Amino acid sequence: MLEVSLSDSKTAIEQLKKTITEQIIGQDVLVERMLIALLVDGHILVEGAPGLAKTRAINVLSKGIEADFHRVQFTPDLLPSDLTGTDIYRPEQGTFEFQQGPLFHNLVLADEINRAPAKVQAALLEAMAERQITVGGTTYKLPNLFMVMATQNPLEQEGTYPLPEAQLDRFLLHINIDYPNAAHEKEILHLARAEAKANESTISQHKPMTQQQLFAARQEILDVYMSDELEDYLLQIVLVTREPAVYGDDLAAWIQYGASPRASIALDRCARAKAWLHQRDFVTPEDIQNIAYDVLRHRLIMSYEAEAEGITPDRFIKELISRIAVP
Repeated sequence: MLEVSLSDSKTAIEQLKKTITEQIIGQDVLVERMLIALLVDGHILVEGAPGLAKTRAINVLSKGIEADFHRVQFTPDLLPSDLTGTDIYRPEQGTFEFQQGPLFHNLVLADEINRAPAKVQAALLEAMAERQITVGGTTYKLPNLFMVMATQNPLEQEGTYPLPEAQLDRFLLHINIDYPNAAHEKEILHLARAEAKANESTISQHKPMTQQQLFAARQEILDVYMSDELEDYLLQIVLVTREPAVYGDDLAAWIQYGASPRASIALDRCARAKAWLHQRDFVTPEDIQNIAYDVLRHRLIMSYEAEAEGITPDRFIKELISRIAVP
């Protein structure tokens, strides 16, 4: 059974990618990163202006695989029980019964995550980190397929709560998305008109990818080859975020805290998944360099000097990659 799933996994993922790309136009990076997160069992934080198909993307993804989807709009008055669920008293039996919350779905969209207060963030953190929730002293396991896609709106800061560093580190990737170009926006207009005429989404009616195929693909990705030299190169990128003075005093002045070992694990697995998605059984330096921005940008704490000079984490990562010798 497993061998059949392994042989089918690449075909199933290619079909899933095609299905999503038909509906999410002009956001190829977002589509690829979503698939990478799905393949390595991680969560993603997506930052972009309203109207860039963030909600639509994960909804389409959920329809392309055998999974259920739930969207939660985060607001300042949201309670932890609104995510986890709560014990409901049943007077006819004289007992309490646990009512599951939205976190018990396979794919969860945490829309505008930075609008929720600290207690809600803590409840979500346990779910993301431990794949379980605790209510009333009882611990409940979440589904084997569980992925959180959180969104942030960079244009509005009023009424928001900055995400704590511990929670940011739990996100596999932090993806920045931008507006589509003119050609892609024209395609979006055509798609919107077609859907309006049909009065429904025109998502291709292909057979959804099974969870067994997905789990088989995850195992296959672990076998993607990475040379020792390339592994050392990957580790060097992460380690230098902690000791940047090795590559220049300017880099040392820009960074306050570097990335944790969790970043090394994430970069390793994401690079392998990226290679696998591109039909290769080996990792290249370009795989590591390309995904490094999304793996590291939310894990770096810039210094006050860097912020004053307008130095972003992306600028720091770019300089870092340009100065480290490629094997």
